[in-house]
Amino acid sequence: MRIIHTADWHLGQFFYTKSRAAEHQAFLDWLLEQAEAQQADAIIVAGDIFDTGSPPSYARELYNRFVVNLQQTGCQLVVLGGNHDSVATLNESRELLACLNTRVIAAASDDIRDQVLVLNTRDGQPGAMLCAIPFLRPRDIMRSQSGQSGRDKQQTLLEAITDHYQRCWQEALAQRTALNLTLPVIATGHLTTMGVTKSDAVRDIYIGTLDAFPADAFPPADYIALGHIHRAQRVANSEHIRYSGSPIPLSFDELGKEKSVFVVDFADGALSQVTPLSIPLFQPMRMIKGSLEEIEAQLAALEPDPQGKLIWLDIEIVTDDWLSELQRRIQQLTETLPVEVVLLRRSREQRERVIARQNNETLSELSVEEVFARRLALEEGEPERLARAEALFAQMLEAVRHEEQP
Repeated sequence: MRIIHTADWHLGQFFYTKSRAAEHQAFLDWLLEQAEAQQADAIIVAGDIFDTGSPPSYARELYNRFVVNLQQTGCQLVVLGGNHDSVATLNESRELLACLNTRVIAAASDDIRDQVLVLNTRDGQPGAMLCAIPFLRPRDIMRSQSGQSGRDKQQTLLEAITDHYQRCWQEALAQRTALNLTLPVIATGHLTTMGVTKSDAVRDIYIGTLDAFPADAFPPADYIALGHIHRAQRVANSEHIRYSGSPIPLSFDELGKEKSVFVVDFADGALSQVTPLSIPLFQPMRMIKGSLEEIEAQLAALEPDPQGKLIWLDIEIVTDDWLSELQRRIQQLTETLPVEVVLLRRSREQRERVIARQNNETLSELSVEEVFARRLALEEGEPERLARAEALFAQMLEAVRHEEQP
């Protein structure tokens, strides 16, 4: 049995007003080629197919076209809902896509059997059991209880997520026993686990007060395919618990490390090997940092893209000058270069020094979280009250960003 583990496509993302449609189309074409070249039996997408709950029509078209084209390879597709995905949006085409060898699990089900699937090999024989677990929303797996402290709520949620994984695991074992076959068990997830490396594009998932799930609480599956963290990595130094990462850089700080999918092989009912497949960089991007003089030198030394594409730049300047003046200067420096400046900002340390001296800082340089943190810092009160205000703001912001539907 061979699967391809991928996640966090974020179709429909706009990157500082720039569309990622061409990059996503190039990735999906590449993935189709790999499904055929690797003779993969199944592709698992561990959440965040789309970037928002209401993706633009072109993003839906990319998704649907990929499903149709994948059928020519004989490879099965399993799609798990992520925190960015709308349950209603994924479910609207679920029955139709089921006719195209695609299973969509948008949210936790009341019947745990709906989340335990048999993955078949290309010749139609059972090849693995799959505990298909999407992003777990608290309302889907637990009931709120009055009078609970923050610590109690955190423990209750941890127990609810652990229980959901255990029930899926036990159902997978029961179905495997009924089939009387030696099959590996694969589990999925879309959440943050302990000790992972994040990037700027990863928005924390605030599930009550639980922001990370301990790796030792997962069931002993042969492989656990995770999504939500955009950097490909192993969890708890284990071979079988992994984040595949996003296929394209979703923020400038994700540059520098290759993007990949994992080819996961099973033999004799157990994990055999995990092989990363490096994804080409479809859009050249660079980060440039330093003083204005240093940035000018780096721009002069910048080599053009071999394919003639404009290089997207994130320029971070160490200066006290007004940002509007910097913009004019950077425009003069880059107007004859094969680049496009998509982000221009002062360094974070410099911004903090500027605001400390009550100098001029533009709102566009701050994230929503930073604005709220600055305002909260002016308040006086008990630390627990301020922490609660911060958690409530984070929950509200997450709901607004992802347009969660009841």
